[in-house]
Amino acid sequence: MTLSRSSQSELESLTAAFHTNLSAMSMLSFVVGLFIFYQAMSLSLAQRQPLVGSLRQVGVSGWQLAQALCMELAVLVFLSWLCGNVFGLVLANQLIPAVSQSLSDLYDANIGLSIEWSWQWSLYSFVLAMSGAVISCGWPLIRLLKTQPIRLSARLSLMRFTGAEFTWQAFLACGLCVAAVAIYQAPKSQNSGYAIIVLMLLSVALITPFITWKIFTLFSYSLRWVKLRWFFADAAASMSYRGVANMAFMLAMAANMGVETMVGSFRDTTDRWLTQRLAADIYVYPTNNSANRMSRWLEEQPEVERVWWRWEEEIPTESGLMQVVSTGNSVGEMDALTVKIAVPNYWYHLHHSRSIMISESMALKRDLRPGDYVDLGAPLGGNWHIVGVYYDYGNPYHQVLLSENRWLANLAGSGDVALGAVLKDKTQSLFVEQRLQSRFRLSSERIYDNTSIHNKAMTTFDRTFAIADTLGNITLVIAVFGIFFATIAGEITRQRHTSLLRCLGVSGKELVMIGGLQLLVFGLISAAIAMPLGVALAQLIVDIVIKQSFGWSLELQIVPWQYLGTCLWSLAALVIAGALPVLKLIRNSPIHSLRDAL
Repeated sequence: MTLSRSSQSELESLTAAFHTNLSAMSMLSFVVGLFIFYQAMSLSLAQRQPLVGSLRQVGVSGWQLAQALCMELAVLVFLSWLCGNVFGLVLANQLIPAVSQSLSDLYDANIGLSIEWSWQWSLYSFVLAMSGAVISCGWPLIRLLKTQPIRLSARLSLMRFTGAEFTWQAFLACGLCVAAVAIYQAPKSQNSGYAIIVLMLLSVALITPFITWKIFTLFSYSLRWVKLRWFFADAAASMSYRGVANMAFMLAMAANMGVETMVGSFRDTTDRWLTQRLAADIYVYPTNNSANRMSRWLEEQPEVERVWWRWEEEIPTESGLMQVVSTGNSVGEMDALTVKIAVPNYWYHLHHSRSIMISESMALKRDLRPGDYVDLGAPLGGNWHIVGVYYDYGNPYHQVLLSENRWLANLAGSGDVALGAVLKDKTQSLFVEQRLQSRFRLSSERIYDNTSIHNKAMTTFDRTFAIADTLGNITLVIAVFGIFFATIAGEITRQRHTSLLRCLGVSGKELVMIGGLQLLVFGLISAAIAMPLGVALAQLIVDIVIKQSFGWSLELQIVPWQYLGTCLWSLAALVIAGALPVLKLIRNSPIHSLRDAL
């Protein structure tokens, strides 16, 4: 008979972790897409301003135009919502096997390998899409309909006021930054952490076009080489249709780098923690009746240096389940404990007084520290002296560490036992395992070696966080495509400008290089802002969100090579996106292109 246990609190904790990560990444992807949609609709309305001006002058009212444009927008949003539901369902079914396998490996919880359509999700996504469309299209539509018809007849007159809009965005960004600092000074919580992250990302995104525009304008007046001055002046003028897309690109890069930093830090911390905690070479989970016989047999083997005992028991408390574990007093068991903070001579106090050590998550959630006394409830009782806090990343609830003598005195006859065998030669582990299985008829689920546990844990970790990495890359691809299509639309709008340059002697090769290099400069400025922003994003997630949600603290690991790889392929995509539209326009002769533009 095999007893399979699945703790409800474990599943709830893991579900909350998945919901937190996936909701954050999906909302960030939606915000990036919203910036792209705002850019596209703003440019679309600006391109049609001569038509709107003519219609207004012949007697069409602003209300009639608003109705027509809103109907057009509703059809567009409906089609986008329909395609989004279909592709979202396809993407979810591609990613769900990794989630299912991770849940099975961690908690023996089996979920389906496919996701069915749900009208609740579709209704939620439709409301989200309509709300986003109203937010992103409200100001461009009001600006178009409130402008005087005589001004609308001028060619793209609304684009002349881009610098003023960027200035107002910079003021709004300063206000959001002040709000983020104010929330940061207040008591920390998971919700406050998310609020700080949102305000920080929005403030940096809103001020990025203003900084870029100011840099380009400064260079266009200060440089001595005329061609370079014209290059930056033209780049500043192109901010009218590239500015918001540049904001989305910067946000996507920052989010991608933040996820890389967070996952890299979590992986490195988990790897080091497992290496220290898995001090024994073989771990055996016998029945309580056979533990003594198995321990004596292991001690008699010439390959075994020593055997460690570890008792475990889960006790329900008012604040949830509390796991109580025991430890021996050997030097190896002390070295295997990942201590965060402790009183002097904590190991001596743990084994010679009524003392305990607690996990980091328990210390944070119950506001405990070394030197405090705590009541653990029945059957352990009160007046336990806390002598230390240790790191524990494998436990979704509170954990208390007792000496083996205290365990036997308070919890004798209950709990489960685990044996850890330390070998003289680690290469003999497989040989000892085979003899142990043959001697006691153990199943493979009751005996593990150090290497297999470590490899299985890291494989599960990589598979679990591959979903966040996939969503981060999708977000970055969306941003690159946004700039690509914004550039195509902008170059079509500036076809007369490009044709005049060709008629004045600028070669098609130079125009292609200029188009690519301009977006390369945009990308370099965005990357310079996104790198520190991504690190700050990861720091906030680690210090506030993860710490408040799970009680874990991580050491942030900077991964410059991954940042460099993300920047290189993103910048390469930008250069291609800037060159392709111009390459398409210069295939015609200069005179033919100028005639089409006029």
